[in-house]
Amino acid sequence: MATRCHVLLLLAAAFASLLALVAAEGGEEGPRGRRLLVLLDDLAVRSSHSAFFGSLQARGFDLDFRLADDPKLSLHRYGQYLYDGLVLFAPSTPRFGGSVDQNAVLEFIDAGHDMILAADSSASDLIRGIATECGVDFDEDPEAMVIDHMNYAVTDVEGDHTLIAGDDLIHSDVILGSEKIEAPVLFRGIGHMANPSNSLVLKVLSASPSAYSANPKTKLASPPSLTGSAISLVSVMQARNNARVLLSGSLDLFSNRFLKSGVQKADSKTRYERAGNEQFVAEISKWVFHERGHLKAVNVRHHKVGETNEPGMYRINDDLEYSVEIYEWSGTSWKPYVADDVQLQFFMMSPYVLKTMSTDNKGLYSTTFKVPDVYGVFQFKVEYQRLGYTGLSFTKQIPVRPYRHNEYERFITSAYPYYTASFSTMGAFFVFSFVYLYHK
Repeated sequence: MATRCHVLLLLAAAFASLLALVAAEGGEEGPRGRRLLVLLDDLAVRSSHSAFFGSLQARGFDLDFRLADDPKLSLHRYGQYLYDGLVLFAPSTPRFGGSVDQNAVLEFIDAGHDMILAADSSASDLIRGIATECGVDFDEDPEAMVIDHMNYAVTDVEGDHTLIAGDDLIHSDVILGSEKIEAPVLFRGIGHMANPSNSLVLKVLSASPSAYSANPKTKLASPPSLTGSAISLVSVMQARNNARVLLSGSLDLFSNRFLKSGVQKADSKTRYERAGNEQFVAEISKWVFHERGHLKAVNVRHHKVGETNEPGMYRINDDLEYSVEIYEWSGTSWKPYVADDVQLQFFMMSPYVLKTMSTDNKGLYSTTFKVPDVYGVFQFKVEYQRLGYTGLSFTKQIPVRPYRHNEYERFITSAYPYYTASFSTMGAFFVFSFVYLYHK
């Protein structure tokens, strides 16, 4: 009986291994998980924004819809995070339910997870506080909205020009995709300004020079605090741990109504059957959730030229070769990353060697150089930062020793002046002695 059970266990283990092998061959593991927590003010948002949520689900994301004030709300359990990303569509919520608060959301980002935050004119202090910690400041006036009397969207009813047709987009194929967004993006909401001291924030959709932020229901009593192209409508932030955050001043930007409606700018005769919102939110969400622009480095190697084994140390003036493979996630698989600006530093207190590595266009980057004539503890260091891509930073420490006493040449070329001085001194002493002793 025990033998039969043992055989069955072996067969079960073999079957499980076979299933794992088939699964591994059928697809590759991406850089991020697929579990998203969606927090809403009202479950009606799930219906009014169903097209955006449907696009996420069509790309394989598992969405967990919860009310923002759910008393059972939690981001982690037993020290493990339950979700890989957060979609915060609850602009007016004064506080979250359960164990979630502002610090919990920020810790979620600090742990390397991603977030989409959409606000509007009803944005609470909680939402504004999270945005401020992520590097942007929404207009302090709670009644203010972005107004543009020149670049508004034409409608059947003359309004207050808060429905903006924005087309000042960031020029980055990594963030917005390689296909250009032709139609303007509809926006109605509040503006914000990126903190000038935060270099991690990028404006993705900016207001036009004629825009300003004010209460549309009252006359201006003083100059608006936010004006012109300084107003950001949609911004992104990539933290130093490569966590990505999208900050939008409009919840309507993601709504079915904006995704499906046509658009025409006030200063243009061209009318588009579909606004650019659908393409815009799809492409920007791909970037936020690391479906594009995520790099990884593997197979970091170094060795002497002509050898293959990695030594424990190098000698001064050795010729060595360094190589690394870099791949980019395309959304479905890892593809070779091709660029001409990946650099290697051979570093001790400061770079002694800085070289741009060559690539074989198949993901392999390599370079050769001579070890400096300085001994000590060096580092191979690669720090790669490029707009829209996750940063690569990795180092490896290696000692460099001087020549041993039996490794020097019999006569060192650089010491020839000293050799000449020594022999000339001995010759001069011999001549002086001979003259002194035998000259009368």
